[in-house]
This record gives sequence, C-alpha cells and structure tokens, in this order.
Amino acid sequence: MILKLMKIGSLLSALAIPFTQNDIESKPAGIEVVASKSLYDFKVKSLEGKVVDLSIYKGKKVVILNTASKCGFTPQYADWEAFYKSHKDKVVVLGFPSNEFGGQEPGSDSEISSFCQKNYGVSFPMFSKVVVKGDGKCDLYKWLTTKELNGWNDKEPSWNFCKYLINEKGELVNFFASKVKPDSEEFLAAINK
Repeated sequence: MILKLMKIGSLLSALAIPFTQNDIESKPAGIEVVASKSLYDFKVKSLEGKVVDLSIYKGKKVVILNTASKCGFTPQYADWEAFYKSHKDKVVVLGFPSNEFGGQEPGSDSEISSFCQKNYGVSFPMFSKVVVKGDGKCDLYKWLTTKELNGWNDKEPSWNFCKYLINEKGELVNFFASKVKPDSEEFLAAINK
C-alpha cells in the first residue's frame, strides 16, 4: 500500500512540473550578454535523415520546441503549425522530438513524421529525435541550456513543448514553459520586440 502511494505521489509530482515552472525567462535587459556560440554554429539531422545547417535561418526569429506525440500538450502541434504558416516569412518553428518526459515520444523518426503529418498537417521543419536534458543531451540543447555557452540561460525543458526563442542574430533571447502557446500574451510580446 505504501509503495502504491509513493508511486502515485511520484507520478503527481512529475505531472506538476510543467505547471510550476516559470512561464517565461528572458535575456537580462540592460546587460550585455556574451555567448560563445550562436544558433548558426549547429548542424542537425532532419526526420528524413538529411543534415541541416541552422545558419540557413539567419535573419529570422526561430522558435525551438521539444515535441512528443503522446502528451497532453501534443495538440499544440496544431497551434504551432498555424503560427508557422502565418509567420514563416519572419519566424521559423523547429520541432525536436524527445522521449525524456514520461516516455511520450517512443516512435522512430519515420513514425513521428507520419504522426505529425497525418494528425496535424505539420509543415514546419522537424528533426530527428534528440535528448534535451540530462546525460546525453544533444549539442543544440547543451547550448540552449548552458549559461556559459548561450550567455544567460540555464533552464532545461521541464516537460514536452517547452520553447526557446532565438533572435535574428542567432542569439537565445527567451525561454517559455510548456503551457505557453503562440497566442499567449508573453510570447506575442517577445516575438514582437
């Protein structure tokens, strides 16, 4: 009985994580932040297995999402697709599937691609499944979550569908928790700076 209660308590604690994290963190205002790298220093593999040099996004804002197909936040695919379609001339959305949160992205790259297309019509760029926190974290997420590399932020994703906003110069400028959507006031304020 005690073991069952401990498991239930652990599950409830894990489910509460995305709801307790600050919704937004921003690059400190008025302080010059020096980063050792920018978004443009990275190459990543697409869901189709092609290497993509992220410098192709120079001059645009970029939203990076850690995604999952079996999560309560999965319907955000539709929100981010609609946002991407209406803003892709100035803002690009990039999806990075990960399986760190409740095993909610167990599929292969081809299964993820099929799921996203079939269920949400995703046309924004999606990339090969990566590790976004802890041991084995991919290089891009090391940069996004290491203050010494990006200049100010050390927040790892707390759950699926956390967002990182990159400015037109390839600099990390904001972090948003899972519940923040493209029509959220705080996101719109950051994107319109």
